[in-house]
This record gives sequence, structure tokens and C-alpha cells, in this order.
Amino acid sequence: MMSNPLQRFEISPDEIQQVVRVFYARIREHPELGPVFGAHIDHDEWPAHEAKIADFWRNAILRENSYSGNPMRVHLQTPEIKVEHFEMWLGLFDQTLSEELDPTAAGAFSALAHRIGDGFKFGIQQMRRPADTPPVLK
Repeated sequence: MMSNPLQRFEISPDEIQQVVRVFYARIREHPELGPVFGAHIDHDEWPAHEAKIADFWRNAILRENSYSGNPMRVHLQTPEIKVEHFEMWLGLFDQTLSEELDPTAAGAFSALAHRIGDGFKFGIQQMRRPADTPPVLK
């Protein structure tokens, strides 16, 4: 039984924190994604970044109202983030989820992450397209 009837699926704050910690350790080692993040997050800033992202996920999943910010704006204002990075990010995230969580929670968390990632990709495609080209419809 879920402790909060509004939460999306069964997962604890500690499990979210563990996923975030393991995932970002892998991000820092990733040959393509590591430099993108490293350009914006100094070595000593990682704990604060991970805490903020864990707050985001606790807000999105557990409905804790623990996050304030505009992640779409952050992604749009970071020109190093490319549409193709999201597939790499999501693949690494899915790998982490499958290793750290039970299959039900991993699947639900993955589905949510993919919906959010698709929204970010779409926003970046729309906002960065040349003004004289038609909008991206997919």
C-alpha cells in the first residue's frame, strides 16, 4: 500500500535518492554525456545537483511539493544539450532503474522519465528550429 494516495507508484524517497546517485555517477563517466554535464556542474556541486534532481522526482512521483524550478527552461538555455542526448540519457536511466528497483517500480519510473524526456526533446526541437521552417509535429 502506498503511503501517499496521490503518489504515482510505489517507491520510497530513499529508492529515488539511490537511483539518482547511481545514475549521476554513471553520467559523470559517460563519454558523451559526462562532458555536457561537466560543463555546467563543478565537482563539488554534484551533491547539490543530485539533491535537486531527487527533489524533482519526489515531486513528480510522490507529490511531495519538494521541487521548484523550470527544468524545460534550463534544458532550452543549455545549447550543449542536443536532442540526440535524450536517447542516451534515457538508456542509461533505464539501465539504472532496472538494476536498482523492482521491475514494477522500474517500469513505472521509466515510463514517466520517457514522457518527460519526450517533452524536453519536443520543446528543444521546436524552440531551436530555424524560424523559416515548419514546426516539428512528432
